[in-house]
Amino acid sequence: MKEETREKLMNVSVATLATALYKRGLRSQVIQGVRPVGFKGKNMVGPAYTLRYMPAREDRNTLAEFRNPKHLQRVAIEECPKGHVLVMDSRKDASAASSGDILITRLMVRGGAGIVSDGGFRDAAVIAELDIPAYHTRPSSPTNLTLNEAIEINGPIGCGDAPVFPGDIIVGDADCVIVIPAHIADEVADEGVEMSAYEDFVVEQVKAGETIIGLYPRTKDEHLETFNKWRKENNR
Repeated sequence: MKEETREKLMNVSVATLATALYKRGLRSQVIQGVRPVGFKGKNMVGPAYTLRYMPAREDRNTLAEFRNPKHLQRVAIEECPKGHVLVMDSRKDASAASSGDILITRLMVRGGAGIVSDGGFRDAAVIAELDIPAYHTRPSSPTNLTLNEAIEINGPIGCGDAPVFPGDIIVGDADCVIVIPAHIADEVADEGVEMSAYEDFVVEQVKAGETIIGLYPRTKDEHLETFNKWRKENNR
């Protein structure tokens, strides 16, 4: 992704991006049910690198699998490109952990931009202190081998009911995570910046006592003149 696009998306909320995507007919891009494991105070932004789990078959998923250097969960951690977000399809089931603090620490050290699972993480309190954004549904302790088998790296997945294709742009904020199709990421980022500026203006106006009628959404031209003046004064 363009660095300029990354910088823009660092300052746009998921809610604003959801509206921009909805205007383009995309209604199901928010990854449902996930929340930050200790919000880092800034957005998570990066292209998706994916891992898909399937139901585990007991004879294929003993603890001995962790010694297998080709185990795809480990391979995904070691191969996720710098600046990418590892997104895991954990079948929306947090009964077993998608990952834990050691693997996520390794992803952080390798320069990963974040990690998302529609399942759960073990060692969540430790993960919350790491310098890498992480999103899951809830803490979970059992190893993933008790429930899931890592079966495919960097293919299309569903994560929290959202379609995720490798290279799609993932944005997470203090609330949740959204998936922006890669081919429209630049234009959505541009629109998100514009929408954010107007929303910040609206908040100031409402705090000052202005009614939302005609202001949000803007249906009165008088607010456009006031907004343009506000932008100049605030370098927005």
